[in-house]
Amino acid sequence: MTLALIDWIIIAVYIVGCLSAGLWMRRFVRSVDDFTVAGREVHVNLGIASLAATELGLVTVMYTAQLGYEKGFAGAIIGVIMAIAFLFVGSTGFVIEPLRNAGVMTIPELFEKRFSTRVRWLAGVFVALGGLLNMGIFLRLGGDFLVHVTGMPGSWLESVMTILLGLVLLYTVFGGMLSVLITDYLQFLVVGVGIVVTSVLVLRHIGWGNLIDGLNSAWAANQAAGAKAAAHPFNPAHPSNFGWGYLAWQFVFQLAVVTTWQTTISRVLATKDSGTAKQMYRRVSFYFVGRFLLPGLWGAAAFVYFTQHGGLPSGLDSSTAMPRYLGVVLPAGFLGLIIAAMIAAEMSTVSGYMLTWATVIYNDIITPCLKQPLRPKSQLFLTRSILFAIAAFLLFYGLWYKMPGNAWDYLAVTGNIYLASVFALLVAGLYWPRANSTGAYAALILGAVGPLTFLVVNAVVAKDRQIAPEIAGASSFALSFLGMIVGSLLTAAPAKASAPNPA
Repeated sequence: MTLALIDWIIIAVYIVGCLSAGLWMRRFVRSVDDFTVAGREVHVNLGIASLAATELGLVTVMYTAQLGYEKGFAGAIIGVIMAIAFLFVGSTGFVIEPLRNAGVMTIPELFEKRFSTRVRWLAGVFVALGGLLNMGIFLRLGGDFLVHVTGMPGSWLESVMTILLGLVLLYTVFGGMLSVLITDYLQFLVVGVGIVVTSVLVLRHIGWGNLIDGLNSAWAANQAAGAKAAAHPFNPAHPSNFGWGYLAWQFVFQLAVVTTWQTTISRVLATKDSGTAKQMYRRVSFYFVGRFLLPGLWGAAAFVYFTQHGGLPSGLDSSTAMPRYLGVVLPAGFLGLIIAAMIAAEMSTVSGYMLTWATVIYNDIITPCLKQPLRPKSQLFLTRSILFAIAAFLLFYGLWYKMPGNAWDYLAVTGNIYLASVFALLVAGLYWPRANSTGAYAALILGAVGPLTFLVVNAVVAKDRQIAPEIAGASSFALSFLGMIVGSLLTAAPAKASAPNPA
């Protein structure tokens, strides 16, 4: 183990403090609205902290560092595209303004008002399926980080992550969104300090000039040797890196993320009003550049360091090189700080995601099937029971599923299982009066074809025969909108063309 006593003290103090704060909020939970959307009283600053904390998890640090290791600084282009999408939506109110004004608890709930109860139910199924599959790798990647940064035996991974999941489950089950918000705020502060301090120490260790020269030298050496796998470290549009086709898919994908990703939209739906939601989006937008750039810097530094020291040690790959490198760079005390920050990030993301998918399952899959509404206590009990079931799924799925390719591609494609189709439903439902239930069904089903095919095929075929993620993702959007348009035009128009007013 590489941790000193001071590191353990820092980690323990944070975990106890976070758990206490989360459990303390349980006294304010009196209804499902309190539990799932915090009574819709979230103001701008708390919304920014919660959104930033939830969308910066340990899994985020791992996949952005992996992008940095494999693609250099060009990997940060995803964060730039995401920032542009947030800024555009926050400035125009595209989708989020009419969605917040509708007063719904989840996105599929809007579809019942616009289309039908069955469309709401099917959308809920796809939202939950895509979200849970997307979340399935969180524990594995988080465990990989802790194992390699601390030097603990790999056999401890399952036990450590089970304990961490249990702590998150404990305060989320009792306090719901209120606990998630207060712990998000604490974690936003801890993670912010940890990431900045770590970035400074990494640059101090590797040296800016050495980092740039190392990336350029490795690129030149790979090109001279004819190595096709090497990516240009500074040009994301270069054919060896993402390429224009991939970037074009990402622009559409990120616009769908900021308007339909339920963990993000849950913060919109919890705000005081649509103006607050728009302001939150504008102010948080540039945060996402740093979310990709700084951990990407760690990954790029790890690449240069191991390249200059004989290559990756046995047992490491592009996803685990960064935490092993941090174990070398960070001194006692600082190592405890970054581990506490990463545990904070993991707890924040897992709690927010678990609550989001539990809310969708309760609100949009189970509730439409009930003959009469449950009593408030029964509603809370059922939602909390769903949280336990999600935790069990995460443990089992996260331990046996092997990702086809890198983590970012897996997350983007699994998210596409519902992002493309729900995005098509939202845009058509809010802005096209001719959209109807038939088009909605077609969009939901066709939109899932590409991502599900990607997951199944790429898990069983050789690497050179796998489906490219941009093909799976782009086809998902194309098929969704095609299904919505053709399905709506070939069948009768809605009895009353009552698309919600987007103004």
